[in-house]
Formats: sequence, C-alpha cells, structure tokens
Amino acid sequence: MKTKKLPPALLLVIVFLLGISSAVLLPADDRRPNILFIMVDDQSPFDLKVYDKNSKLATPNIDQLAARGMVFDAAHQMGAWTGGVCTSSRHMIMAGRPLWHVPNKPGRTNNPHMTNSDLVPADLANHTIPAVFNGAGYDTMRTCKNGNSYAAANQLFTVRHDGTRRGAADEKGSWWHAEQVLNYLNDRQAAEDEDPFLIYFGFSHPHDVRDGKRELLAKYGAANHTDKASLPAAHPKQPALPANYLPKHPFNNTHMGVRDEVNVSGVWKNRDEVTIRNELGREFACSENIDIQIGRVLKKLEAMGELDNTYIFYTSDHGMAIGRHGLQGKQNLYEHTFRVPMIVQGPGIRAGSRVQGNIYLMDVLATFCDLAGVNAPPTNQGISFKPVLEGKRETVRDEVYGCYCGGAKPGMRCVKKGDWKLLKYDSPRDGVQVTQLFNLAENPHEFVAQHHAPQVIALTGIQPTKNQVNLADNPKHAAKLAEMEALLLAEMRRQDDPYRLWNQPDDGLDPPKAGKAPSKPRKKKDKSN
Repeated sequence: MKTKKLPPALLLVIVFLLGISSAVLLPADDRRPNILFIMVDDQSPFDLKVYDKNSKLATPNIDQLAARGMVFDAAHQMGAWTGGVCTSSRHMIMAGRPLWHVPNKPGRTNNPHMTNSDLVPADLANHTIPAVFNGAGYDTMRTCKNGNSYAAANQLFTVRHDGTRRGAADEKGSWWHAEQVLNYLNDRQAAEDEDPFLIYFGFSHPHDVRDGKRELLAKYGAANHTDKASLPAAHPKQPALPANYLPKHPFNNTHMGVRDEVNVSGVWKNRDEVTIRNELGREFACSENIDIQIGRVLKKLEAMGELDNTYIFYTSDHGMAIGRHGLQGKQNLYEHTFRVPMIVQGPGIRAGSRVQGNIYLMDVLATFCDLAGVNAPPTNQGISFKPVLEGKRETVRDEVYGCYCGGAKPGMRCVKKGDWKLLKYDSPRDGVQVTQLFNLAENPHEFVAQHHAPQVIALTGIQPTKNQVNLADNPKHAAKLAEMEALLLAEMRRQDDPYRLWNQPDDGLDPPKAGKAPSKPRKKKDKSN
C-alpha cells in the first residue's frame, strides 16, 4: 500500500500533540535523505586497507565507499566502565551522550552516576536514535546482535530483527543480518513505501568466536582452531603480524585478566606468532564476509534508485588489539582500539576526501539529525560533524578524552590533542602507576621500548627509530607532559569522570562505591562534548 503524505503543517501539529521532542525540520522538497548505519563488532581501523595500505584484507565494497565518500582518521569510541566495551559504546551511540552520562544494562551499575538523574536522565531511551526518527516521520529498522547494547532503545525501532550470528554457515553468520535488511527493503518496495528510512545495519562479527566461511579461511591461511592444548598450524597466507605486535604487554594495564585477554577461543593466553597470525586470518575471513554482505545491500539500494539519496556510515563499536602491544581484546586505549573506522558516503560529500574529524561515535545522533533536517533531542550532547562532511571544517573538537575502568579503579585514561597523546594507568590494588606520552606524528604505532627488542624486530621486520618510544620520562618533553597532564584533568572534570588518578587533586570526591553514586554529585547543564 502506497504511503500517504500528510501536509507539513499538520504533521508538525501531530508531532507536537504526541509530545515528540524532536520534530522534523521539513526541507523545501519532501524527499528527505535515507540513512544506512553499518555497525560491525570488534574491528580495528588498521585491519582495513583504507587505514593500512599493507593490509591483506580484501574489502572492495568498503573501499568503494571510501573512494566515493569521506574517511575519518580520528574517529573514537570514548571508552567503557565495564569489560563489555560494546555495552557502553552502543549506549553512547544511541543516546548521543558521553560515557559518564549514559546508563548500563538493567541491573548493572558500573557507571556510578546511574542514580543521578541530572547526569543520566531516567527517560533517556525516549530521546534515542529510533525514538527521534520515528517522531520525525522516518521508517526505522534494525538488525544486530543480541545483548551488550541499549535494550530500551533497540526495542523502539519499528522493525527489528536482532540475533547473534557468529557461525560459518549463512543462516548463522553475517549473511543473515544482510538478509534481514534485504527483506525489509523488498517489503518497502512491494508496499510502495516512500517514507525516508533509517536502517541500523549491525553485524555480530568479527567479534569472536571468529568462525569464518571455509573458502575465506583458506584465502587467509586460517583455521577455526579449538584445541586449547595445541597451537594452530602456520600458513604462508596468514596475515603478517601487526607492526606494533608484542609477545606480552610490558606491564599490568589494570585489567589483564579480563575474558578477552585470557579466554577467547583459539587464542586464550597465547601471544605467539602462529596464534596471532591465525586469529588475524580468522578476523579477516569474517570481515571479508561482512564486506560481501554490505555489497548485497548496496546493490539493492542502487536497483531501487535509493543509493544516491542515502547517507551510508560504516564504523565499528570499538577497535581491537589481536596481538598489538601484546594484547588481544578491546580493553585498552591504544590507537588500534581507541580509534574506530569511520567512512561516510552520501549526497554532497566529496569523493575520495579524508579528514581528521576528532569525532566520537556518540556524535552520530547529532549528525543524523543535522543531515535529515531533524531537531536533535534535548538530551543530546554530541556534536554534529555535518560541517566536516560538507568540507567546511576539518575537526569538531580540539581534544579527545578516553577512559577504561572495567577492571581496577581508577583504571586507564587518555587525552589527545594535535600530535600528542597521554595515557595513564592507575591500579592501587596492583601497585600500578604508569604514564605514557606519545608523539603520534612521529610514532603512530605507539611503539614502546619492548618494540626495539631484537627478537620482536625479527618477527615483525620493523625497526623503530630511537624517538619512537614512550616519551614520558624524557626531560626534553617535560613541558609537553605537564601540558597534557593538565589537559587530562580538565577533560576528566568536564566529562564528570568520578575518579581521580594518583597524581591529580581529589577535588573533594570520594572514590565511588559499587552500585552507588559519587558522594558529591554536581548538577550540570547539558553541554556539547
């Protein structure tokens, strides 16, 4: 049945009467753009050729998105207060709010501000992506994995087909997610539905267990290794070790016992060359299959005549280590994990363009609204990067803050500005107090002293320069260190971080207790982050 269009004035009245907070700002013509948000699970940007020209991963459809659109070199996931980094990331995406201003899953109180309604609004789900776009007259659809997400927001999509699919067979893998989108598009076509759409096209892979399709595993010389008592077989087709590979992380990073570091099937605690290369091969097999499925959907949109009127976002909920810095999981703040891929194609975006951006994943809600001519909800604290997409700006903010405290508290913090990045690790229970300072222009892989060891160089084939080290103890950079330390403290205060590190003033805050709000919550106005 063909969708009838209401007059703009009547639509605005109805939206107001229904109490929808984000009315549509109707453009001169009524053909509003569609949005296709592609979200993969656990993928470092450096897996992709777009970010690492030496990568063996074949992703022709993602490469084409980059060639036709814009690539962001500084897109970030702000962090997590839980080992399930996916959970906090997906709450921030849906709500357009930073780490300390979003809830956890029901019954979990990892964020000490959970009970402070000034910082975490009780009705926040009603102002998330699907609620906003439902109220603005968009058709909303979602497919993604189950769990570790924002359940209260997910259920608001008008069409929803979620299921965790990490198997090798089509029905148990990424094919299934693409099929849900294709079925939805076919139904729209049959009904002659002309409403604009917002599709959340999520995948369960390449998150482990990375059971790839047989032919793709063979392409990357990998096997779905399941025997904990042995190592996988070596194969010349396996991807090379990452440039910043280490056989062991140099120190306790405050959460070395998290599941991702010790209990991923096929890896466990092993960090030898064969295990890491095999697991990268599995990751690549799963990622190439995702690319194939994306291609199916893009082909359908083109056949429907919708491709040129659709903004396509490709990203991941966070990055991933898999051998980088001797780590396996996503519970760290190195660039391979703190950064995410972000590629955007759509109307008015210059083909083949590349920017820094300095964006967070939480900025997508504001950006979707800006592109669609929809008012962002009053709870939004992200910044629209539409001006960047239009070529009017290079970045949307100067500094970027990161946090991980899913293990020991306070945990890890980082801040970036320009070429410089500061990382801090603080675990009183383990006696950990570590500072790292990197010049990312000179040391993009964040090499540390252990990367200079002859046995590591022999494995990676990469000889770091003498300046490619942690510079925190270098007297020449004492002023820069002090500057970055002050910047980190300022960002922690601005972001309502409830913890303080060993060398920071306590600001009168008591260390948060599990399940309780900080003793001195501060009422703050909503602000852009």
